[in-house]
Amino acid sequence: MTAGLSYASGRLGWRGLACTLALVVAWPLASAPIAEAADARSKQWYLDAMRAEETWKKATGEGIKVAVIDTGVNPSTPSLKGQVMKGLDATGAAGEATDDYDGHGTTMAELIAGTGTGGGLRGLAPGAKIIPFRIAVQSFPKNVKVNSWDDSVAMRAAADSDAQIISVSIGNEFMEPREKEAVKYAQSKGKLVFAAVGNSGDKANKPEYPADYDEVVGVAAIGRDGKVADYSQHGDFVDIAAPGDDVPRWCDSSFTKYCDGGGTSAATALASASAALIWSAHPDWTANQVLRVMFESAGRGDAWKGDSKSHYLGHGVVRPNAHITRGIGKPGAPDVSPLTDEGNGDGASAGSAASSTPAATRTPKNGEEPGTVTTGSGKAADDSGQLGLILGIGGAVAIAGAAFAVVRRRRTG
Repeated sequence: MTAGLSYASGRLGWRGLACTLALVVAWPLASAPIAEAADARSKQWYLDAMRAEETWKKATGEGIKVAVIDTGVNPSTPSLKGQVMKGLDATGAAGEATDDYDGHGTTMAELIAGTGTGGGLRGLAPGAKIIPFRIAVQSFPKNVKVNSWDDSVAMRAAADSDAQIISVSIGNEFMEPREKEAVKYAQSKGKLVFAAVGNSGDKANKPEYPADYDEVVGVAAIGRDGKVADYSQHGDFVDIAAPGDDVPRWCDSSFTKYCDGGGTSAATALASASAALIWSAHPDWTANQVLRVMFESAGRGDAWKGDSKSHYLGHGVVRPNAHITRGIGKPGAPDVSPLTDEGNGDGASAGSAASSTPAATRTPKNGEEPGTVTTGSGKAADDSGQLGLILGIGGAVAIAGAAFAVVRRRRTG
């Protein structure tokens, strides 16, 4: 199935958009350094395709805060100075949310809210602010003990923060009860959660979490040719697509140069930024209304008939400009989720959601102990950018043995 989409035409999206494959976790492409930082902006092809300059005349994301759950965010890069707020290091290790040990989280933050200063990446929503939440992934330092459930702790903390949007460019093949409850809690607090669907679409293509949870917007990646990337995972967990292929990134934690890259990680950041633009234009809307407009204004093209949802593109390719400058998309009911078409209370109250107390600090039940675990060899993330998720399994000793294997599977999108 193909769909001819053209951002430039002002109709529905990219020209020649084909429903091939794409996944949102890590940088799946081999990367080469970009010699000069000043070259980074020139490689942000999607800003022109999405008519960013035109959109910024009406909305920049101002007043919106985006929680970035990732490897940390360095607030000292030229593009992020003044853009990063106080966050949380959920790993429990010595460090701060602003200590990015990989460069991945900082890249995501710049793609969302970078100012472009000093030749750095210009964010799609440069008026937004970033709240970082650091968790341990595959590239976390060798033999450093971490909180077994840092992912769920970070999600709950983000839900309790001032952020309206939560961006998670990581994934894991295993559903984890604490994380699932944390995601439900975030929805109950009125947050809009985006997550990468994964980068193994041309391989195993197994559903990834948190993208596969009903409360989360799963994001696929497309390239500058308008086609869904072959690595982008596909299935009913894909809700929307965004540019992700051939997107610059920081090469590593030295922050000395950008590399060529790509993946569903970048797509997730740009989907989150798209939401920030729309929400800044309508600050009184709920998360449900922002997302519904994103779905209704998404690029689909002439070849895509009816209201069917694609397993490759979800509801289509994000087009914040289509709504902000042309009014495409209606907000609809404030208390009905466009993900499930069911009422979710609009986040007015936590309802039956679990306590916001972080999992690591709650009283253990059924023999479980919060405990700590040690991450793996410290080997840098492979080309797929996979981030290893830490999974708590009953008992501190059992956790130490089992979490290592699972952590190695937590991947960056």
